[in-house]
Amino acid sequence: MIKIHLSRIMGEKRVNIAELSRMTGLHRNGITKLYNEETDGVKFDTLDKICKALDCHVQDVIEYVENDTD
Repeated sequence: MIKIHLSRIMGEKRVNIAELSRMTGLHRNGITKLYNEETDGVKFDTLDKICKALDCHVQDVIEYVENDTD
């Protein structure tokens, strides 16, 4: 399974959804879905903008975690 750590990173950097939206040009609704891990996919361009704005790496934002149920 894929885990999204956007909420943690944003908390550490004290950036809220509205600020990240302004910094990246991304729509608030899309950021909110990522923040709440309610998305089933993310574009590379979106990850690029988020990583640049938050000064982080892709692996800081998304992580593969093996499912115990498989």
